[in-house]
Amino acid sequence: MKKVERAKIIIKRLEELYPETSIPLDHQNDFTLLIAVLLSAQSTDKKVNELTKDLFKLAQSPKEMYELGEKEIYNHIRQLGLAKRKAENTYNLSRIIFKKYNNLIPRSFEELESLPGVGHKTASVVMSQAFGVPAFPVDTHIHRLSQRWGLTSGKSVIQTERDLKRLFPENLWNKLHLQIIYYGRDYCSARGCDGTICKLCKELYPTRNKPVICIKA
Repeated sequence: MKKVERAKIIIKRLEELYPETSIPLDHQNDFTLLIAVLLSAQSTDKKVNELTKDLFKLAQSPKEMYELGEKEIYNHIRQLGLAKRKAENTYNLSRIIFKKYNNLIPRSFEELESLPGVGHKTASVVMSQAFGVPAFPVDTHIHRLSQRWGLTSGKSVIQTERDLKRLFPENLWNKLHLQIIYYGRDYCSARGCDGTICKLCKELYPTRNKPVICIKA
């Protein structure tokens, strides 16, 4: 089976399982989405949602987050991995958006990626989910499943993103990104499947009998 054929099956099966997709990170607006994605690095969405519940009650805009202060931000997120750095980045990012961008989130990849703590993946999530710009953010789930499904070599997340963008129609990128994440969590997790167990892996590779060794993101 060729990559293009596998891609068509993946689109069909994921649409059957997840016809509607919601962003797994709780947020109130574009700014709180940006902060939630930034905080989710090396942390679970569940934990981020738990800790930002009170934080976002106090600050839902760059101005409010900046005025809250780095110390208070840290007090709310201290249970997260890399909490000190994340608090520093959240504070500095909020200050820049408030003062340089008039309290409005910049709407370009270049400007977003220039902000403290915002890498390409975070910028891609915001551009796609907040502004509707076609993007294909690659997280650990997508990087893993793309290898198990034979869509990429997994050499790097950059290469994985390029390969997925070549295979899938641009109008599906934003939704497919979330669908793959959900499938990875529900059926094809790092420990729950090795490329030979879940239904989709078996459908794509019916004769595969050896585990797929994935390169980590």
